[in-house]
Amino acid sequence: MKTHVPPTTTHPLPSASRGALASLALSTLLASLGASVATVGLPTLAQAFEASFQQVQWVVLAYLLVITTLIVSVGRLGDLMGRRRLLLIGIALFTAASAGCGAASSLGWLLTGRALQGLGAAIMMTLTLALASDTVSQGKTGSAMGLLATLSAVGTALGPSLGGALISGFGWQALFLINVPLGVLTLVLAWRSLPVRPPQATGARFDVYGTLVLAATLGAYALAMTSGRGDFGGRNVVLLLIAALGVGLFVWVQSRAVSPLIPLTAFRDRLLVSGLATSAVVATVMMATLLVGPFYLSIALGLPAALVGLVLAVGPCVAALAGVPAGRLTDRIGVRPMRLAGLATMVLGSLMLSLVSPALGIGGYLGAIVVTTLGYAFFQTANTTAVMANVAAHRRGVIAGLLNLSRNLGFFTGASVLGAVFAHASATPDIGNASPEAIASGLHTTFAVALALVVLALLIAFKYRAPEPLREVQDGLPEA
Repeated sequence: MKTHVPPTTTHPLPSASRGALASLALSTLLASLGASVATVGLPTLAQAFEASFQQVQWVVLAYLLVITTLIVSVGRLGDLMGRRRLLLIGIALFTAASAGCGAASSLGWLLTGRALQGLGAAIMMTLTLALASDTVSQGKTGSAMGLLATLSAVGTALGPSLGGALISGFGWQALFLINVPLGVLTLVLAWRSLPVRPPQATGARFDVYGTLVLAATLGAYALAMTSGRGDFGGRNVVLLLIAALGVGLFVWVQSRAVSPLIPLTAFRDRLLVSGLATSAVVATVMMATLLVGPFYLSIALGLPAALVGLVLAVGPCVAALAGVPAGRLTDRIGVRPMRLAGLATMVLGSLMLSLVSPALGIGGYLGAIVVTTLGYAFFQTANTTAVMANVAAHRRGVIAGLLNLSRNLGFFTGASVLGAVFAHASATPDIGNASPEAIASGLHTTFAVALALVVLALLIAFKYRAPEPLREVQDGLPEA
C-alpha cells in the first residue's frame, strides 16, 4: 500500500524559519530602498550643497558602483567567515552609514557615507540569497526567493513616493535617517532568528588579488556605461578597453590562485552560465522600461508629471504582487517551466511595447508594461531558484554575488546601450523637446531591439534548461 505524502507546499515554515526569512526580507527591502529613495532628492541636494546635477548624481552612482564592484567579493567573504556574521556586519554598516549620510555637512561626506551604505547593501543583497537557501528546505526555495523578490520590488516602488514625503516634511536628511530605525530592527531580528552555523569554506583563503582585479574591471565597465549620458566618447572607449584587459587579467589570476575568488571550473555548469546570461539580458530590457517610459508618457501621451509618476509605479507594484505567487508556482511546477513561461511572457510584452500606438492612450501602454513585468517576476524568481538550488553550500555566497552582479551589469548596459538606441531612433538632438511622433518611434525601435534580446534569452534558457549533476568544484577545498 502506498503511503500518501502531502506536497511540501502544505507544510508551514517553523517559527524560527519565519523569523529568519523576515530578517532577510527586511534586509532586501533596505538595500533596494537605499537605491530608489535617494533619486527623488537629487534636485534638493543640488540646492542644499550648491552643486551641479553631474555632481549630485554621484549620490546615486556611488551607491550603485560600490555594490557592483564588490558584490561578488562579499559573497565569497561570507562563505569564508560565516554568512550570518557578515550579514550582521553589513546591516550594522548600512545603518551607521545611513546615520552618517543624514549628518553630512558637505557633498564629499555624503558621498563617502553613500559608498559605505553601498558596501553594506552589497553584503545584504548577496547574503540574503545565500542564507535563504541555507534556511529553508529545497521544496520551499522558490517561495523564499519570491518573497525576497517581492520586498525588492516594494523597496523600488516605495522609494520615490516615500522620499518625496520625507523631503517635504523633514528635509533631505530624512532620506537617509529613515534607514536607521529600520536597520536597527532588521539587525535585532537577524541576530535573534538567523541560525549560527560554522563557515562552509573552511581551510580556504580570501583571494585578495582576484578581488582587486575584479573590482577594478567592474568599476571601469560601470563607469563606461554611466558616464557620457548615452554619448560614447574617448573616455568611455578607454574605460571599456581597461575593462576588457581586466577580464583577461582576472582569468589569468584565477587560473593560478590556490583559493580563487571565482573558480573557473564553475563556468562548466551550463545551467549556471545560462542563468547568469539570461539574468543580464532580462535586466537590460527592464531598464529600458524605466528609461523610455517617462518620455513616452510625458511627451507622446502628454500626461502631467504627477500622473506619469503614478503610471511608472504600476510596474514595480505588479512585480511586488507577483513575487510570492511566482515563488509558489515555481515550487509546484518546477523552475524550468517557470523560467520559460516568464521569458515567453516577456516576449509578448516586448512585442506589445514595440507596436503600441499613442492612440491607445494609457491603457495600451499599461497593458504592455503589466505583461512585461509579470513575465519578469516569473522569470526572476524561477531563475534565482534554479541557480541557487544545486549550489554546494561552500559556494552559495559567491554564486549569489554573481547572480546579483549579472543583474546589475544588465541595468548599467540597458541604461547606456538601449538609451543610445532610443536617442538615435528619436532622431532629435534635444530629447526633452522631441515631438510625440519622434518619441513614439524611439519607443518602437528600442523595444524591437529589446524583443530580439528577450527572444535570445528564451533560446538560451530553452537550450540549457537541464540542471548539471551536482559536483564539488576545486577552489582550495578538499573533495567531499
